[in-house]
Amino acid sequence: MLSVAREQIIKEAQKSVFVSIQADETTDISTQTQLVLVLRYIDDKHSVQERFFEFIPLQSSTSESIATALKERLAAIIPEDQKSKLICQAYDGASVMRGANAGVQRKIKDEYPNAHYIHCYAHQLNLIMQQATSHISKVRIFFSDLGGFASFFSRSPKRTAVLAKMVAHRLPTSSNVRWNFHSRAVNTVFEHRQDLIQCFENIRDSGDFDPKTMREAGGMAMLLEHQDFKFFLELFHHIMPHVDLLYAKLQKKNIDAVHIKGNIQQFEQDIQIIRNSRHSMGEQSSGSLTAKRRRVLSSEDRQNVAEEICNTILGHTRERFSFTDHLVCATLLQGDRFEDHQGAFPEETLQSTLKAYKMLNGSKLKTELSLIYSKVEFRACCGAVDLFQLFMENNLQDVFSETVTLLKILITTPMTTAEAERCFSTLKRVKTFLRNTMTQERLNALAMLSMEKRLVCEMTDFNQKVIEKFAGLKERRAKFMFK
Repeated sequence: MLSVAREQIIKEAQKSVFVSIQADETTDISTQTQLVLVLRYIDDKHSVQERFFEFIPLQSSTSESIATALKERLAAIIPEDQKSKLICQAYDGASVMRGANAGVQRKIKDEYPNAHYIHCYAHQLNLIMQQATSHISKVRIFFSDLGGFASFFSRSPKRTAVLAKMVAHRLPTSSNVRWNFHSRAVNTVFEHRQDLIQCFENIRDSGDFDPKTMREAGGMAMLLEHQDFKFFLELFHHIMPHVDLLYAKLQKKNIDAVHIKGNIQQFEQDIQIIRNSRHSMGEQSSGSLTAKRRRVLSSEDRQNVAEEICNTILGHTRERFSFTDHLVCATLLQGDRFEDHQGAFPEETLQSTLKAYKMLNGSKLKTELSLIYSKVEFRACCGAVDLFQLFMENNLQDVFSETVTLLKILITTPMTTAEAERCFSTLKRVKTFLRNTMTQERLNALAMLSMEKRLVCEMTDFNQKVIEKFAGLKERRAKFMFK
């Protein structure tokens, strides 16, 4: 079954004009390092596909070992004379993967010259938020305190029972890798702050708990009343929904660079609005005695901290999501800028695009883009996928052949390694503590049937091919093939 499904994926990938790969590694339940390989391409129905290909066991996590494993698989997928069709490689940004001189991306690019590197944008968003909150001591303390609430209740079923009775809501555990967990914690505490205060006071005053628990509960109740804590809770309650929205969009399979660029611009505008409204957020101030006793930030200090946090997010967003190098081509097909391009054609951006993708015909592409910029109906398209589908539905692929090629490049280029992360979720479901001795082939077969079940269902002759493959492996007593 595995070989039949894999052959179908290879067949689809070889039919497509461009192919890209996503790769990431994790350690399974038996402490074996597993490298997952995911292929992204446009199929013959003009739909974006991200296909799980294989879990590859690694003896070491060096760049040489990973690159060798990837090259072996790519050699079976992409013919020797079609190496130019590998258009992108996307990884999580670890130094062994992204190294410009000795990393995996460099070793792959040496053999596949068009395989430009993408640092997963979802991981970059996590790094932006970590950077925005790591260099300000007050903010670091806030998130440390925030994580303490979930930790307090998770250590005791008796405490959890009180939480369930009085708040009727679990507190999510914070995570340094997934910022949506921080967002859930912020939102939960913000929405149920008064209930949590009553819950902690009940634990402190009930007399049913040990002295240590009572002391901790009293401290938690005081923390929830602290002016600085309430200020940061409100600030991040305003910031986190925009981070969550961008994070969710980055997880979509049919996302493309053009669409992402528009979403990032919207994200910057939203953070800028929060930055500009910082004065109203810092106006609340406690009395002088309370401020002195609890060392509460002044209204001006709060405004400065809020401004610094927003400035850090904005600065790192512009730096990390700058869309330079090969991704600069996304600007050429951004619908909301077509009118601007009509007045002043982006010649410099076009030249950068032609430098990155030498297979494009520059003069023909410029002619096609000039025509596209002058037509109102193209401006409504949101992203490269929408524009590509418009061309396909109206049979314009021959008229705008170079633009369609550029769109295929943009669509095939993955902006995240989200699909690779989803493969790890399947790995944890398939290879469990009670099934940790299964062979690698069985693991890949079960993972393939789980993740690519739609592909299997769409192959009307799948069962027949499996029987033929099984019967042809060796001579058998039973007759599986009848003529």
